[in-house]
Amino acid sequence: MSVREIPMIIDGQPVQSQSQEWRDVVNPATQEVVARVPFCTAEEVERAVASAKEAFKEWRKVPLGKRMRIMLKLQALIREHTDELAALITEEHGKTLPDAVGEVGRGLEVVEHACSITSLQLGELAENAASEVDVYTMHQPLGVGAGITAFNFPIMLPCFMFPLAIATGNTFVLKPSEQDPTSTMRLVELAHEAGIPAGVLNVVHGGPDVANQIADHSDIKALSFIGSTHVGSLLYNRAAAAGKRMQSMMGAKNHCVIMPDANRSQAINNLLGSAYGAAGQRCMANSVVVLVGEAREWLEDIVEGTRSMKVGPGTQTDADLGPLVSPQAKERVERLITAGEKEGAKLLVDGRGYQVEGYPNGNFVGPTLFADVTPEMSIYREEIFGPVLCVVTVETLDEAIEFINANPNGNGTSIFTNSGWVARRFETDIDVGQIGINVPIPVPVAYFSFTGSRASKLGDLGPNGKQAIAFWTQTKTVTARWYEPENVSSGINSTISLS
Repeated sequence: MSVREIPMIIDGQPVQSQSQEWRDVVNPATQEVVARVPFCTAEEVERAVASAKEAFKEWRKVPLGKRMRIMLKLQALIREHTDELAALITEEHGKTLPDAVGEVGRGLEVVEHACSITSLQLGELAENAASEVDVYTMHQPLGVGAGITAFNFPIMLPCFMFPLAIATGNTFVLKPSEQDPTSTMRLVELAHEAGIPAGVLNVVHGGPDVANQIADHSDIKALSFIGSTHVGSLLYNRAAAAGKRMQSMMGAKNHCVIMPDANRSQAINNLLGSAYGAAGQRCMANSVVVLVGEAREWLEDIVEGTRSMKVGPGTQTDADLGPLVSPQAKERVERLITAGEKEGAKLLVDGRGYQVEGYPNGNFVGPTLFADVTPEMSIYREEIFGPVLCVVTVETLDEAIEFINANPNGNGTSIFTNSGWVARRFETDIDVGQIGINVPIPVPVAYFSFTGSRASKLGDLGPNGKQAIAFWTQTKTVTARWYEPENVSSGINSTISLS
């Protein structure tokens, strides 16, 4: 099998990097090298930014209706190529094909939302705010935007960024993850096929040096980042110091609360899918379950369900979860499992050393379940990003809310209950950005904003929904008064009177 060499995209064309530093892109189920990706040079990044800056001069003037039609074409192309995109995700990330198809669908939702740009970017008008004075606003594009995405959703996360940025009239420089870039590159190809002009959407590749160059660059006016808390915090501070807008969607430690009045089978099935799907490599995965009161008696069902989860390559139709993205990720997850055991958590299901027949080199870790977990333990403090579920028991809803709010992170949380009062109390008092009520992964639909709180988010405005329109545009307020001409017999007034 030939190994792809991933190009950059500059001025609408694929360009081979002249960098001396390249990384292998590896199929995590087999360790087969399927592609090579460059770490672009500083000069190449400059070229991409310069291309976007030049393209902005004309793109900002393109009518809303034309931008809308491009997004309509892009959503049609994504639908047409869903299976192809999903296969590329599975090959380089490892998630199962149904999971990959679902990811493409969530990205598609954002593009569909961008198709409404003709109504999303409207301003406001107050007629006669004072005597014969009108006040109105315009939402104008900022200039060059940029996005840096994580490996775990190589289609959905870029869709969280460039479609709305471009639809609002900005141009864009995207740096996808170097671990699984091919599906992202195919998405960008489809965007150009849909009619995005040369220079409006550019792609560079690399690691910390490229990310820092983007954060520091004076010609980039806004930067969106999705990834770890450590990296996101560093980039947020650099970007802010450089005077640009910044949104950092970062780490998580999500909790699923199960009340004793919940539908037992539905709650447990949803919990298992959330905790172990995509091998736990989701920022929205529920990696901690809080069993309230008599729900602690459901632990045996959770153990049984964990043991029934099937691990295999993403192409295996009956697999519930695939491999981790890299050998380094596998080593880290297994090290944390060992630490949890040493620190006193009760290891009920151990996924270390998991073997899948026919795939001896895969980065597989089996579903792992801990009980008696406390906040001081490494497996609770750290975002494991693997198929590891921690069980905590409390007596009351108040204790559950207090426990979750004490965690530094506030990305997502879920509660399973049949009580409307309990659900309302939970959504009111919990300090977490995204809440699911009998929903295991509470990622909102694309016309609502992706939120977050505390250590999970930096920046006032998140991706998607109304917040994204505000993030990618500058509000300009105009206060206007028009006086009647002094010469009432002028040609202007004659024309007005005749009409």
